[in-house]
Amino acid sequence: MSQFFQIHPENPQSRLIKQACEIIRKGGVVVYPTDSGYAIGCAIGEKNAAEKIKAIRRLDDKHNFTLVCSDLSELATYAKVGNTEYRLIKSTTPGAYTFILSATSEVPRRLLHPKRRQIGIRVPDNEICRELLRELGEPIMSVTLILPGDELPMTDPYDIRETLEHQVDLIIDGGYCGMEPTTVINLSEEVPVIMRRGAGDATPFEE
Repeated sequence: MSQFFQIHPENPQSRLIKQACEIIRKGGVVVYPTDSGYAIGCAIGEKNAAEKIKAIRRLDDKHNFTLVCSDLSELATYAKVGNTEYRLIKSTTPGAYTFILSATSEVPRRLLHPKRRQIGIRVPDNEICRELLRELGEPIMSVTLILPGDELPMTDPYDIRETLEHQVDLIIDGGYCGMEPTTVINLSEEVPVIMRRGAGDATPFEE
């Protein structure tokens, strides 16, 4: 049976944030709000938790996880970023974007596409998410909470609890936080490539 925390979207209760991070550090799988809907994630080093997420979402090994970061200071640890790419990312974050970048050796191989050493990085504009990440001190390895057979992500925390309470360790109710996916930008090529248009304005990346 999962735990269920109701956390205020604008003024997150620090006690609940700390408890949530303890669950993540101990290998737990957590459903949490972002600025483009609910995500399901775990700590970077927790292989069993990652496998549990893949089973819930029915993902194969070709599906890339995204590292959700608190701010851009974590970027260089996990991704190779030149000055031009950094300026583009800085001008659009925090926000509903996922950036595909070449990964550094700090990223576990099992998180990467088998043929391309790339990783998705994002910095959401959601206060609960950002407080979680600040307290945790490292990114959360995440995917969007879209269940097998569904085209859209889950949006209601009570529906999420009813569906997943025996499969995850924690569900954070942060209220409604949207359902449009992030805009995905590949910055690992010579010029930015818009791979998916979503909630984030893609104009800064168009030639």
